[in-house]
Amino acid sequence: MATASMLPARNQEAAAAAAGSTYSYCSRPRALPARRRYRGAPAPSEQDEEPVRYGNLMYDRRVVRGNTYALHVLPWTAQPDPLEIQRQREAHRKALARKRAKEQLQSRTPEPVEGRKHVDVQTELYLEELGDRIIEVDVECQTDAFLDRPPTPLFIPAKTGRDVATQIEEGELFDFDIEVKPMLEVLIGKIIEQALLEVMEEEELANLRAHQYAYEELRNAELAEVQRLEEQERRHREEKERRKNQQAQLLQKQKETSEKIAARAFAQRYLADLIPSVFSSLRDSGYFYDPVERDVEKEFLPWVMAEVDKTLEKKILGRAVLDTLIREVVEKRLDAFDQAEASGQPAGQTEASHQGSVQIEASRQTETREPETK
Repeated sequence: MATASMLPARNQEAAAAAAGSTYSYCSRPRALPARRRYRGAPAPSEQDEEPVRYGNLMYDRRVVRGNTYALHVLPWTAQPDPLEIQRQREAHRKALARKRAKEQLQSRTPEPVEGRKHVDVQTELYLEELGDRIIEVDVECQTDAFLDRPPTPLFIPAKTGRDVATQIEEGELFDFDIEVKPMLEVLIGKIIEQALLEVMEEEELANLRAHQYAYEELRNAELAEVQRLEEQERRHREEKERRKNQQAQLLQKQKETSEKIAARAFAQRYLADLIPSVFSSLRDSGYFYDPVERDVEKEFLPWVMAEVDKTLEKKILGRAVLDTLIREVVEKRLDAFDQAEASGQPAGQTEASHQGSVQIEASRQTETREPETK
């Protein structure tokens, strides 16, 4: 059974022997990689790892063969040269980089166009069912108690009848020169016909190319003419729109000018009689007045009317008081007359005393009325 090991290079052995150091080997155990059905691009993790090589003990350089008496045994205490180890690592890193660059530069299948995809297709002679897991089936077999039967011999029937031979002279059955002539005529005719067809096809292709070239030239000329006409039409349309805009702006300006002139004439006609009417309305409203006349109207006439009202009130009050006194005097005289008739006193004395009291009361009312009038 083969063992997993790393084969050291010859230059490494020579460098180790020259440095006088012992060779030590240690390989980390690892699992066997899964077998792939198809070969593809290596994974990034597999690219970084060192390639695994499987060696055979019969061809391993570390296995000593022959006489071992004169074998040079290196001391175990010697240490490898660090410079040599660093140089070996650099060489190994460069080899890996070259290998990766070579794998990247290899021609691969181009990317599929839009709407399609690459599919793995079997090209072997015998098709194999594709699957992620290999189908495993348990089968039992019971051996026979008898020995294996030998293979059945080939059946050869017995010979019957009698062998008979017929002699045929040369030229009796087949003459090559005569028999090959129609075949050659057919082949030559077919070749000439195919050649003529090819010549005619070439001429037709040439005529088609000439017609296509002429059609392209005519189409290009028509396209150029169409573009020129479209550009001319565009310029005419832009010029028309520009003229229309200019005419609209001119009409708008004329309309605005006429409206301004009409507004100015109307304003002048309206303001011609506006100032006198405004002044007259303001004068009628009282904004423009004579100071003396206004002073008489606002100050003097109200005071006169107030004084007249006071005087009339005093007169009315005096008349009311006089009427009240007369009524009281008449009532008192009536009472006194009634009392005198009842007591038998003479009426003249009673009337004289009553007149005196009335005069005294009237004089008192006059005295009280004079301070109010002042």
